Amino acid sequence: MPQIRANPNRMELLKLRRRGAVARRGHKLLKDKLDELMKEFQGRIGANRRLRAEVERDLLAAYAQFAMARAEAGQGSLETALMAGEPGPLLSVDERSLMSVSVPVFTLDDLREPGGYSLATTPAVLDAGLSRLAEVAPRLLELAEREKAIELLAAEIERTRRRVNALEYVLIPSIDETVRSITMKLDEAERSNLTRLMKVKDMIARQETAEGL
Repeated sequence: MPQIRANPNRMELLKLRRRGAVARRGHKLLKDKLDELMKEFQGRIGANRRLRAEVERDLLAAYAQFAMARAEAGQGSLETALMAGEPGPLLSVDERSLMSVSVPVFTLDDLREPGGYSLATTPAVLDAGLSRLAEVAPRLLELAEREKAIELLAAEIERTRRRVNALEYVLIPSIDETVRSITMKLDEAERSNLTRLMKVKDMIARQETAEGL
């Protein structure tokens, strides 16, 4: 594990120990956040699958009715009927915070009643298809909102996991290795100083003994 560049002195050792303590606290907070994100993500996956199955079922039913309408009225008449009427706003978009992640909130505006086309040239099944589509629209929007939230949560999980791994496998081990290295150097220097002091003390003692003789 590569060490961090630092001068082998007690001041640097103290700084590194403090940095290591901060890194460990940050690692714990990020690990807790990752666990909560995973719980939220997994809970949403199950609910989203159920909602998607319901939406797909109703959409298929609506598409079947449109297919019947096209068969009865013809492609041109159907397209003309669907283009009739004035377009209006469909939805508004806002944001909210979910586990510190900004996720979109979609609000469906009031849908206009199907109309604006000739009832004489369009089959009744077209009205049924449009009504079914209007009924599924709120859940379709909810599905889009949920899936976008899941996508954003997945991205945040990946970012958080990378930060946790960087702290756990790179920064904290590097700090620990550097602390051990500096501690060993300081201990070695202290032993060398102690050895020198003992030699000096021994030399002084011998000199005093010699002078006494």
